[in-house]
Amino acid sequence: MLLTASSHNLVQGDVRRQASDALCVHLEEATVLGRGIRLLAGAMTVACVVLVGPSAPSGAGSLPVEAFRDVVPNRVMTWNICNPCEQSNADRAAEIATYAPQVIGLQEACVGDVERIRDHLEYLYGLVYHVEYGTVLRNWGRCGGAPWSPGAYGQAVLSAAPMTDVVNVEYPDGGSEDRGYMAVTTTVGDRPVRVFNTHLAERRQEAVRADQTGVLAAAVARHDRAIVLGDFNAVPDASELTEMWALATDTDPRCHPPTTGTCRPTTDWQSKFDYIFLRGIVPLEHHVHPTAASDHHLLHTDLDPT
Repeated sequence: MLLTASSHNLVQGDVRRQASDALCVHLEEATVLGRGIRLLAGAMTVACVVLVGPSAPSGAGSLPVEAFRDVVPNRVMTWNICNPCEQSNADRAAEIATYAPQVIGLQEACVGDVERIRDHLEYLYGLVYHVEYGTVLRNWGRCGGAPWSPGAYGQAVLSAAPMTDVVNVEYPDGGSEDRGYMAVTTTVGDRPVRVFNTHLAERRQEAVRADQTGVLAAAVARHDRAIVLGDFNAVPDASELTEMWALATDTDPRCHPPTTGTCRPTTDWQSKFDYIFLRGIVPLEHHVHPTAASDHHLLHTDLDPT
């Protein structure tokens, strides 16, 4: 049989894909047990990319090799990654790598998922992050794990710079599910800043969220410079956000009550639930990016480093 050049390339592609099935480790199914295993997983990830070439995760744009880069200085992001959702951590990492923020706050995050996301960011995209966790519960249904040791669930902060003074606070009343906030001190724009990450109670629990916001606002008020990331499960003019508006401004200047009509939605149901509140810090520009990897959009902002 005579093969044309294009047919030959297709056959080669099939062979490479078959080889990848035989030789590549499916990292999504691997359990991260320690740094040694993480390094092995990273090496296998790189080996797979070399063998079969880069591919685009479903629902995410591919990044060419030349797009491997450092994080974008002064850029911070918040993202509820949706749990339980049938999305791969490779897709989530690809979304984050597209914008390469210096600091990322994740909500609805399982520790195991975040470890894999961080591995993908490092070994596939060359983006190296420190990570801290704000666990609020252990839930086998959300995060898997052994029946006697379910996976940890809550918030996480990834930062290109080291983090110190980590605290994890569970709200006295979580509502229908345990909720809380975490806080770290890290460096943004060569200056130290306190970064908070939270996920408030579910919709139709306004009174619970109001109490939670009071706890969070009291902690934020102790700092002249602070960034508050999170899914607040409330629109900008909701009464439960009053204490936050008294302390900080959202990165989107059109979202401050009472003029919220032109506020960009951050969810698939066209509501603004996700915020980057800034205290003592000036935003330069912000962007909202819908994604197939979650029912919440990615929200990131670039900050004035001065």
